[in-house]
Amino acid sequence: MMRVVISEFVTLDGVFEDPGGVEGFTRGGWAFGYERGPEGDRFKLDEILEADALLLGRRTYEGFAEAWPSRTDESGFADKVNGIQKYVASRTLTKADWNNSTLISGDLIDRVRQTLAQGNGTLLVVGSGSIVRQLVSHDLVDEIRLMVFPTALGNGATLFAGLERAGGFSIRDLQRFGATALIILDRNGPIPSSTAAT
Repeated sequence: MMRVVISEFVTLDGVFEDPGGVEGFTRGGWAFGYERGPEGDRFKLDEILEADALLLGRRTYEGFAEAWPSRTDESGFADKVNGIQKYVASRTLTKADWNNSTLISGDLIDRVRQTLAQGNGTLLVVGSGSIVRQLVSHDLVDEIRLMVFPTALGNGATLFAGLERAGGFSIRDLQRFGATALIILDRNGPIPSSTAAT
């Protein structure tokens, strides 16, 4: 059975929107100016190289599909991103033409459960906040990796705002990569008693 791993860049106030500055968010590009160092770069490379499939929302997919097909690099990152199986969850896309892309237009949770049951390895989710919230709300996330950048924006889309159901996680590891901090969480930590029944 596959594992679901969420991997996100976030600010101190939980914003994950537009870290690279290409989505039009007025405070986008906030990840620039913070070095994550060679260890952080290696972590992100290993993460994609070890993944068996990607699950992406429309906006993340469109950004990746525009950026990656024409790229190459010596590390193998571009080859892996271009070649990996990609599942694209969207209510508006009618096709997903990027190499090895499969469009999910029906019930996301049912389709994810089917995919997890049929495969092995890791289903990696990056960006795609709506997908993250649905997966957490349905207790389908095995691990969350948050690379925290030491800046606070005051507005912008936050990763967990609007969860249908509280999720419990426990901290497994903390690492410092340059100016950033990586927090790795495992599922099934305690859920506050005031939200456990919702």
